[in-house]
Amino acid sequence: MKIKKWLGFILLSAFPLSLEAKPIQVAVAANFSKTMQSLVTEFEKNYDYQIALSFGSSGKFYAQIKQGAPYELFFSADQAKPEVLQQEGLVVAGSRFTYAIGRLVVWTVRPDFANKIEIKLKDGVFNKLAIANPKLAPYGAATLQVLSHLGLFDDTQARWVRGENIAQTYQFVHSGNADLGFVALSQLLGRKNMIEGFYWLVPDNMHQPIKQDVVLLKRAAQSQGAITFLDFIHTEKAQTIIAEYGYITLNGGQE
Repeated sequence: MKIKKWLGFILLSAFPLSLEAKPIQVAVAANFSKTMQSLVTEFEKNYDYQIALSFGSSGKFYAQIKQGAPYELFFSADQAKPEVLQQEGLVVAGSRFTYAIGRLVVWTVRPDFANKIEIKLKDGVFNKLAIANPKLAPYGAATLQVLSHLGLFDDTQARWVRGENIAQTYQFVHSGNADLGFVALSQLLGRKNMIEGFYWLVPDNMHQPIKQDVVLLKRAAQSQGAITFLDFIHTEKAQTIIAEYGYITLNGGQE
């Protein structure tokens, strides 16, 4: 009888710990995937929490969160969706901030396009142009602004191939199904080093700033792990990592 009571005490004592040990559920815009993986690696080396990452389009995450998806943090590729979630009462007050400002590039893996990407785009000398779905992906919306600025919207539209998110857009170019594609600079960088291909950095005056906001969702208001990770994003170490992937950071820095 004493043994049963003791076992019951152990099980009851362990139960809250098992809840605390659950990974922190984080929804992340596709453009930020490699950067986030590096951030999580650094975070988990220094804190006793684990992060479970989901990557996709900001539009789809917004819809899932509205439907009750169990995310605790949402790293969007824009400001609009976190702001709407805040207005709808799904966000912890005061938690929203801009964690990065993205840079848009036109990318190719064709060696004969090196140093000629802007010319090839403007002259229409390409087979297909990959873009992210502007209804779901903020980088896709910025792409349409650039094409309109250059007067290329109508001339190129018949050759667009649309990815659901910026990760799929990257795959269209990487596989050779599109000669050119509008992607995030961060997708082409691996901690300061170019991975492959060639790109043209789109001037900032051709589109609205791609300010990316993060929010702590109401369901995680008492999650110490989620709050700790959000605080970590403000640290100098985290900001350095974000800048290494080509983003403009909270302090305006970029490597």
